[in-house]
Amino acid sequence: MAKKPLLAAMKKYRLDHVYPLHTPGHKGGRGADPDLRSLMGTKALEADVSLMEELDDIHHPEGCILDAERMAAALYGSDRCFLGVNGTTGLIHGMLLGSLLPGDKILVPRNSHRSVLGGLILAGLRPVYLMPDWDPEWRLLLQVTPEQVATALDADPDIRAVFLTTPNYFGLAADTEAIARVAHQHGALLLVDEAHGPHLGFSDRLPESAMECGADAAAQSTHKITGAMTQCSLLQVSYRRIRPESMEKAMSLVTTTSPNYLLMGSLDAARAQLAERGHEMAEESLHAAQILRNELKKIPQLPVLSDQLIGKGGVKAVDGGKVTILTGPLGLTGPEAADALRAEGIAVELVDEDHVLFLVTYADDREAFVRVAERIRQVLERNRRPERVLVPSEPYRTLPRQRMAPREAFFAPHHPVPFEEAEGRVCGESISFYPPGIPLIMPGEEIDGALLHFCRRMQERGLKVSGPRDVSLQQIEVIEE
Repeated sequence: MAKKPLLAAMKKYRLDHVYPLHTPGHKGGRGADPDLRSLMGTKALEADVSLMEELDDIHHPEGCILDAERMAAALYGSDRCFLGVNGTTGLIHGMLLGSLLPGDKILVPRNSHRSVLGGLILAGLRPVYLMPDWDPEWRLLLQVTPEQVATALDADPDIRAVFLTTPNYFGLAADTEAIARVAHQHGALLLVDEAHGPHLGFSDRLPESAMECGADAAAQSTHKITGAMTQCSLLQVSYRRIRPESMEKAMSLVTTTSPNYLLMGSLDAARAQLAERGHEMAEESLHAAQILRNELKKIPQLPVLSDQLIGKGGVKAVDGGKVTILTGPLGLTGPEAADALRAEGIAVELVDEDHVLFLVTYADDREAFVRVAERIRQVLERNRRPERVLVPSEPYRTLPRQRMAPREAFFAPHHPVPFEEAEGRVCGESISFYPPGIPLIMPGEEIDGALLHFCRRMQERGLKVSGPRDVSLQQIEVIEE
């Protein structure tokens, strides 16, 4: 059985029955609200402990936290692993701060999560954007290709790093190994948002992991696919091209001084699970996903994504645990299909204009999941609208004109203007539809008419805006001129 040093230390501290004259204020649950105590249970609140000496210090680990981090690094083949309790967002911020210097240029695909924008602002980096290819049949952004990366690096030798999101939300994985090779040949780092890939590397039927492919750092949402609690992530770092002291300093800067031990303990447990049975867990995930995929394929003319996009637009592999359907042939938008499922007690991972994404993991490989899959098929068939034809529309795929760096724009004076009157102005905030949380425009970029039209169309189809101060988009913040 794999060791769990942090969990073991937490358990020992609880069993010692120490009287806590320290934080947290609820004192082992004794002062907690009754509803909270009923929801969480006494044992969980007793384990909500603070930074006691025997429980180590996440900023300068020397004991059980250091042991847990070393075991995670060994599992993923990195030189250093950091426990993250502020989601992969916080780890991406730390990764950018610890890898680069203010003013450095970084190559960023336009399908990157909004957390990257925060890192660009905090680190004072200058982004050079690439637009991934678009597949009109599946209506999905794909990946950037090694050739695109090479061309961009040849054109601008000052680029110090390449950022990559792989797999993306739909499980489409880039040719990370080839991109790593191109980046390193040009003297640039490869930094990876691997939020959707903490399970990669545990089955040859899954894409390879970022660290296996030669990435210099990878941030992983351990809570998304594997067994950690929500908000828990790991940052894997290779110190071949990154200075250890820079990364240590950056990660301490963005990490709370009061980390939640329940969260960190769940990271220790998730790592132990993967060490013991990672291959079995990966296969269970793929098996359960295939059950759902087979059931969905019984619906006539319903496109169900499997490996159709491999070899297109930089896509080298697909994570089979993500099950995506194209809802247009059902006569439904993505939100309409998701609402029908939710009304029947089924909540999905992602919805956009044209798709519904079901996230399947090892925890779904149960006999009961067969019945769930059948119910999903029945709901979709029952809500089908054969008389309605949806006309696909092109997405907003423009690379906006950059008029200010993200950090400069973030601190520049700005004010709201009516949304329809913003064309030609410099945006003072970001706009995205969540999920997947990919910004359409960022601070410092010029607003064009196509963006305004696209945002209104997305709202009409029931998608929710994320990012701006006014989520109704009656107004938008612009930079004062």
